[in-house]
Parts: sequence; structure tokens; C-alpha cells
Amino acid sequence: MRTDAQRLARELSRLEAQHSRRQRRIVEAFPEAGDPTAVRIGDRRLRNFCSNDYLGLSQHPAVVRAAADCMTQFGFGAGAAHLVSGHTREHHALEEELAAFTGRQRALLFSTGYMANLGVISALVDRQQLVLADRLNHASLLDAARLCGARLRRYAHADAASAAQMLEDSAAAHLIVTDGVFSMDGDLAPVAQLTQLAAARDCDLMVDDAHGLGVIGATGRGTLQVTDTMRAVPILVGTLGKAFGTFGAFVAGDSALIEYLIQRARTYIYSTALPAAVAAASRAALRLAQSESWRRQRLQELVQRFRTAAGALGLPLTSSTTPIQPLIVGDSAHALALSEGLMSAGFWVAAIRPPTVPRGAARLRITFSAAHHESDVDALADTLGRLWRERSAA
Repeated sequence: MRTDAQRLARELSRLEAQHSRRQRRIVEAFPEAGDPTAVRIGDRRLRNFCSNDYLGLSQHPAVVRAAADCMTQFGFGAGAAHLVSGHTREHHALEEELAAFTGRQRALLFSTGYMANLGVISALVDRQQLVLADRLNHASLLDAARLCGARLRRYAHADAASAAQMLEDSAAAHLIVTDGVFSMDGDLAPVAQLTQLAAARDCDLMVDDAHGLGVIGATGRGTLQVTDTMRAVPILVGTLGKAFGTFGAFVAGDSALIEYLIQRARTYIYSTALPAAVAAASRAALRLAQSESWRRQRLQELVQRFRTAAGALGLPLTSSTTPIQPLIVGDSAHALALSEGLMSAGFWVAAIRPPTVPRGAARLRITFSAAHHESDVDALADTLGRLWRERSAA
């Protein structure tokens, strides 16, 4: 059966008309070694304000050196799944160090956060059971519940009372799932209230803290540290490609959970392991994230600097205090125009449009890194203020 090319072309035209068609930008090179916020796209040198490299570790010399040294021993590709011959001492050491960092008995590596969420939920939930999810959860959490055939109900965003009401109206839930820091809004889940709800209704709670671990909390332990729920959440998912600047993901929990996932999580069993060099780089990044607390402090200072400047310029930011600072525009065409205006001025800020965010909630998703300079933050705010005033006057 051949693909209906005309139908696909019509659908692409529809996306174009709605200003919803996505484009890839080709990053040519990093113009300044060791500066992960400087990128080149074509002949443009840009300051990147849409990366998730929150601590600025992706190009740290120790991280790069750890990967290079490891490749001299293991080569690059792992060559097989973990359960065949792909599980090296670097993988094992990283899992032990991630377990210690998160205060869990064990941790288990996955190739991506998407695969981690799909593997965990499909292993723990069957078709007769209910998954309760925040309405603005990451797509991987929602897709995982759908793909495993569970009954999925979505409660109002960051609203534990809404979740409780849904439990009153339904059969007992088996699993409540939520982001820790929401990737498009930058706000935190009400984890403390959700832990109480899960305990009262005898169901598990799973928190995907991809954008919180390493970034927030007194020692970088993320949303659970901020909400004082480190011991109350049984299933914690984290990623390595954000604060730690590398690639991959992990699940942390007690020994029984991890051993069960090794036996039952299909996305773990049937996937080639991460390259050992990635695991070695991640170990180096994890050490830096723990020993160089100034990175988190600087990150928060830059966020506050931008929020102060934005407030003075009348830019309507949300209440987020994390490195994710959304500017809600509403209309997709206007969001694209602002993004292009910033790019012309030397700043790369992505326009996020439906279906990634709800209809009518297109936005600029501005993100900060400890590697940014104060002068770049000030210039971004000034440029954005000018573009916003021009848009409002048009």
C-alpha cells in the first residue's frame, strides 16, 4: 500500500496555514569552545535562549574529556542491549551514583526519557487499571498510559483537589503521574498534596522530574527536595540531557521496583544500551553538578535578573521562578513573528505552538543557563521589550 502523497501534502498545507508547521534549524557549529550558549545557524551567530542545558555542562572540558577517555577503552557504540552484552562498568557506576544522588536504593538507565516513561508505565499498569495524569504532563507520560491500554483520566493542571475529585468519581487508581517541573510552563507540581492523595487511596505516585533534577533544590535534588517529599515518592524519573548536559534517562526507586523493571520494561529490554562514553560523560557531569553549587545560584540570579527587567518593560511573564520563563502570546503567527524578530537581533528563542501547548496559548519559551552572561540577559530583555511594544502598537 502506497502513502497517499496528496493527502499528506494537503495536511502539510493546513499546518502551514495555521502557523503550526515545525521547522528544524541546522546548527553549524559552536563558535566559542566551552560556551554552550553560542551557536551558529547558517551565517548567523546567535545566543541560545531555548536550550535545556541549564547548568552549562554540555561542553564542560571534564565532561568532554570523560567521554573521549572512555571511547579509547570501549569504543563508541554499546553493541547490544543491557541484558545481552551492552552493560559496562560505566553504566553500572552511573546507576549507582544516580541512586545515591536521588536517595534511592537503585536506579536504571534508559536511552531516552520517553522510553523511560513508556517502559515504567507499561510495566506497572494493565488494561483494567486507571492512570490519573496532570492535564499538562509531558507527551511521553500521556502516550505511555494510552499505549499500554490503561484507562487515562486527566485532572486540572497542578490541581490536587481535581485529582481527588476524579478518584471519588472513579474506581481506584493504580498510578498517579505528574511532571515535577512542567516543561512548557516552568511551574511545579503540587507533589506534597499528591503524595498525601496517593497514600490515602493506596496507589503509586510517579514524578518525572526531567526539568527539576540538578536545577532546583538546595543541593539540586529537584522538585522532591523543594516540596520536602524525597522519601514519599516511590517512582522518580530523571533525564541526563538537561541539567547534566549529556543524553539518556533513568528511573530511581527501591530495589524491587528496579529489578521488576529490568524483567518487564520492554523499552529497556529491547533497546541497545547508551554508549559507555555517554555514561562516563554523565558521571562527570553529575559530579560537577554536585560540587559546583554556584551554577544553580548563578542560574537563579540570571532568572531573577530577567524577570526584574521584564517586569519593568511590561512583559507579561507567568509566575514561574524556574529557568523556564514562558511569555504567553496566544496567537501562533504572532509568536512566530516575535521569534523571528529575536533571531534577527541575534537571539534564538523558540516559538512553541499547538499541539505542544493548548490552543490559544502559543508562546515564547525562554530558557536560561548558568553559562549565560548578564549582558546577554539584559540585551534579550531590552530587545524583547522593543518587539513587544511594536507588536502591541501594530
